[in-house]
Order: sequence, then C-alpha cells, then structure tokens
Amino acid sequence: MPAAHPDRVASRAVAVTGLGAVSPLGWSLESLWDGLRSGRTAVGPFDRFDHSGHRTHVAAQVDLAAEPGRPRGKPRRMSIADRFAVAAAREAVARSAIDLDGCGGRAGVYFGSSTGGMLETETYLETLLAAAAGRGKSPAASPLASQQHNGPGDAVARDLRIGGPVQTISAACASGAMAIGDAILAIRRGEVEVAIAGGSDSLCRLTYAGFNALRAVDERPCRPFRGDRAGLSLGEGAAALVLEPLERALARGARPLAIAAGEAATCDAHHMTSPHPEGLGAAEAIKGALADARLDPSEIDFVNAHGTGTPLNDAAECEALVAVFGDRAPDLPVTSTKSLVGHLLGSAGALEAVATILCLLHGEVHPMPDDGVSDPGIRLRLVLGRPLRLARARHALSTSLAFGGANAALVFTRHGEQHPAR
Repeated sequence: MPAAHPDRVASRAVAVTGLGAVSPLGWSLESLWDGLRSGRTAVGPFDRFDHSGHRTHVAAQVDLAAEPGRPRGKPRRMSIADRFAVAAAREAVARSAIDLDGCGGRAGVYFGSSTGGMLETETYLETLLAAAAGRGKSPAASPLASQQHNGPGDAVARDLRIGGPVQTISAACASGAMAIGDAILAIRRGEVEVAIAGGSDSLCRLTYAGFNALRAVDERPCRPFRGDRAGLSLGEGAAALVLEPLERALARGARPLAIAAGEAATCDAHHMTSPHPEGLGAAEAIKGALADARLDPSEIDFVNAHGTGTPLNDAAECEALVAVFGDRAPDLPVTSTKSLVGHLLGSAGALEAVATILCLLHGEVHPMPDDGVSDPGIRLRLVLGRPLRLARARHALSTSLAFGGANAALVFTRHGEQHPAR
C-alpha cells in the first residue's frame, strides 16, 4: 500500500474505535466501568506472592481464575502480563469490528510495560534456589516465561498476527501513555493505518519491595490528593485501544468512540524519584498536549490525573494543573483512576486513557472513594464518593508522571465535537 500524501497525513484526525481492559475490577470493559462508577476501591489483601516480610500488605490484584480464554501459542511460556495484554487487545479489536487481516503490514502494536515477565523470573529463581538447597522441585516445574519488557507487546502481535511495527516503551509510570502517543504520531505520519496501543504489567516482588523500601506504599488503600495520603497502592492489569484515521473508520462504518486529539511528553530533568516541586515538566507536557489538540485550557471539561497518593507527587501535580488552568483549576473536576485500581505502573497511563474515554462516552466523571481528609494545599475540585454528571463533556485530559521525571499527557475529544484541522 503506498504511503499517504504528506498534506493528507498532516490533516489526519485519529479515531479510537475499540477499547479493551483487564483490571482488578474484572476482565472486561463493562466490569471496569461498573467498578469505576461504584467508587469502591479494589485495593486490599492479595496473594500473588508472599509479602509477609514487607511493611505493607495491600495491592489491587486481578482474579486469574476469571480469565476468559487462553491466548494462542504456548501459554506456559507466557507471563501473566502477556496474558493481560492479549485479553485487552482481543477485546479492543472485537469491539472495533476491524479486519486486521485486511491491513497487511499496515497495522502496528505500540505497548508500554515496566516489568514484563519479572514475576515469572522471580518465581523461577526462587524454585531454582530451593531445588539447589534440596528444599523443592526442579525449576522445570516453574517454567521461565519471556521476561523482557517487550513481552506483552510481542504477545499481542503474535496473537493477532500483526506483521507491522511492534514497539515497546518502558518509561516507568508514563510508559502506557507514551505508547499511545507514539501510536497517534505513527498514524498521523502514515506509517500505519491501524494501531493497537496500550500497556500491561503484573504485580511482582521487585516493584513491591522497591516501592516499600522507598516508603512510598501506603498501608491503607491510596487516597490521592487527600490530606492524610501516605503513598501509592500497587495494582496490575492491561488496557488496549484501537486507533485509526477518522476517515478510514467512517468509511468502513465504524463508530468512533473518541478522537485522540493531542499528545505530548517531557522530562523534568530534576530528580530520579521526586517530581519537580512546581510541576514544571508536567505543566509543559499538558500545555504541549493542549497545543497539539488545538485547544485552549478553558475547553477541557475534566482531568483524569496521575494522582498516585504520594505527598510529593500529588502536590507537584496540583501545582502543574494550577499553572495551566489558572483561576479555573478549583472548579475543574479532577479524578484519579489509581484510587480504585491501584498504580498499574507501565500500563497505568493506558488504563487511565481508557477510563477517560469511558467518562466522555457516558458523560460523567468516575469518583474516587470519599476517604481521608481534605488538604487545603490541593486547590482542585476532586470528584469524591459518587459520579459527577457532565452531560456536555467534550474534551478531557489524562496525565502520567513517572520516575526519572518523565511526563506524558493525552487529550481525548468526544466524537462529533468540532475539531480543528491539523
């Protein structure tokens, strides 16, 4: 298929035509939305691995027993993160009703991940050491899955038989959002006609121990932006979006769920684990995504914030939002999906993008649990306890802020709204 003419590519609007999700709320988009609307957190006791030696004992875990169908290939060699990714991608493709076989090499996969198959590697090593000490079975009883960060994206490509580019972003907590941003750019440039974009990560000992060592994990379910917040809560899962040029989607009779209107990424260049206290890098990412979407800050109807629940991150993100939205910030509805499903690390930005689009589709912002006490330093309108109805919601912002100072912002527009030509 010949490459698109540059002038035509420059004006391409990118449509979201399919969504899929695996989360601690369930193995489907419906279970995700029902759980988000309820405002009840999925963070609690978990048994993915032994955490008795750690200072905290809660996380948001996916029910593996509810997995709807095993992927093609050799499932024993697939990590849990691979399986999450494949399930989310399958659902997104099914909902988009797209014929991937007809795309040839013009379809690509753009995925984010933080740890890939690390959990399986840890289990293998544990078994190996126990066997060497005469305390357990041969490590063959615990097969080693693909450990690389690119494992989930590669698994999606194999399962869906996608022969175009397969790209993995591993930029800590901004990975999933950056992968979606790269997919948007690839479609605009005419590099692909269809992109499966998202992210996947599973709970593992490495991240749980690491965040606990940093004293960054709350002993209770996280409480983003609240005065008694004491850290994040870890979670797991995957999300996937089907992206394609709007004109292509309409020509095949698809119903666009949203327009992926803007994307941007920056780096604080400040500190390995702490955000810039004034949120400078985050503010620049938000401004960049708004400029990319040709929108004024006044046109954003709500924000799905990174909102981890750590004291420094939430304060810095508040500063960034105030810097961008000014006097309007105290009236702008803000939520954080992490309050309900935990922090999904490399897949957090992808799942939160899906949640943001669902809020646009349903005309309401999902709530955070109404726990904790208010923080006078947080000058934001938090959506707490019950969904906030926004029948005329048109444009929404989703932010992702990561270790190393990486920041990503995505803007989604409700399909049918006036959208300036690029």
